[in-house]
Amino acid sequence: MTTKQAAPGICRSVYTEPEINLNEPDLPVIPIGTIHTPFSNLEDMPIQPKGAKNVQGHIELLPQYAEGLQDLNGFSHIYLIYQFHKATRTELTVIPFMDTVPRGVYSTRSPLRPNHLGLSIVELVSITASTLLIRGIDVLDGTPVFDIKPFIQAFDHINESTSGWMTASDEDVENRRSDRRFL
Repeated sequence: MTTKQAAPGICRSVYTEPEINLNEPDLPVIPIGTIHTPFSNLEDMPIQPKGAKNVQGHIELLPQYAEGLQDLNGFSHIYLIYQFHKATRTELTVIPFMDTVPRGVYSTRSPLRPNHLGLSIVELVSITASTLLIRGIDVLDGTPVFDIKPFIQAFDHINESTSGWMTASDEDVENRRSDRRFL
């Protein structure tokens, strides 16, 4: 970001695009572990953690990252950032599970996004060594996890929000299951 004098007494910020070399190697983002769930098939899975509120799974963290779990056991919920590892294509317009209208992928939670990254908030039940027992997990067994972050009510709670086109009820979300559209 650079600043530039626009007129006497007025400063204006001007954004400068960073130079990106598309021929450089990929960013060094690596899995820190694996999420294990009862779901071995992409069809008929819950489409969000709300629909998997009683589903238990566990995360096997690679041993070299276990030290990072220190002090996490005091949190009731965690964010998981993971890869939709079975996504084989990218679509910029998709028909989401809770709609019949094509939507821009960034206004959905479709796995067909350019980087195939997913985000879920799950309940942290317990931690033993490098294994986290979790509840409310809606991902495929064997999903690579890239990061774990604590849910912090004071940081993450938003009193007033809108959900764009998504108008489904809590019950609709809880009961909806995946189909073949994102295979």
